[in-house]
Amino acid sequence: MATIVGSVMTSHVPSIGNAIAKNRESDPYWKPFFDGYPPVRQWLGKVKPDVAVVFYQDHGLNFFLDKMPTFAVGAAADYRNADEGWGIPTVKPFRGHPDLSWHLIESLVADEFDITMCQQMLVDHALTLPMALFWPGGGDWPVRIVPITMNHVQHPLPSPRRSYALGESVGRALASWKEDVRVLVVGTGGLSHQLDGERAGFINKPFDLMCLDALVDDPRKLTRYSALDIVREAGAQGTELMAWIAARAALPGRVAKVHSHYHVPISNTAGAVLALSNDGPLARAA
Repeated sequence: MATIVGSVMTSHVPSIGNAIAKNRESDPYWKPFFDGYPPVRQWLGKVKPDVAVVFYQDHGLNFFLDKMPTFAVGAAADYRNADEGWGIPTVKPFRGHPDLSWHLIESLVADEFDITMCQQMLVDHALTLPMALFWPGGGDWPVRIVPITMNHVQHPLPSPRRSYALGESVGRALASWKEDVRVLVVGTGGLSHQLDGERAGFINKPFDLMCLDALVDDPRKLTRYSALDIVREAGAQGTELMAWIAARAALPGRVAKVHSHYHVPISNTAGAVLALSNDGPLARAA
């Protein structure tokens, strides 16, 4: 049966890709950010996931304001990325897991989620950069992926409560998958940041640190906020926090914190990473 080994949640700022491409990970500006990832890579090397289910936001590569699904699930055999205008080099395609994708889709629809099913899908920096942070080097990716996009752009946004319910549904679907695979659940985005308007450059460190603690010990606490509460507390683009909430909700039972790291500034975004092991024999052995 499928085993959820845990979750990793991370920021996905486009300038990270430029720093990687230009070998600037050790520059004084970037080193405090990149120093947060070796413990995550070490843990992933121990638990060795086969599949990554990734909650993230599409930034106009597949969907724009004229057509914006609240939730969409990829069911493709492979996923490629493209030049998004950030100057980030394209990477090798990711292998999909269509059978698992359709299992998740069917389970989500049975749980009354109205989702968009994508048999062809591009993936943008919100997915490619976290993968490069977890498995650097630009070689073949060691995991197959199931991408799940969430609308964090066009209001009305899904609420934290709905995002949590989405993650719970995905977790139940993974638990019922009969194939013997090890699954990592990923949430990408945030944390607090605002890219435009009067509050451009806004970062709320106390709120971010509260969220990092809550995601470990009391994730339902975050469902008490509305989507507009998140905008107020974390900035207009800080709503990407809901991908973290969904990823955390997919983990059943108790979790153990493997590693966390928080750094300001990273571009004009609060950069963070949080790794959690699922409470099971595999996690304890690791």
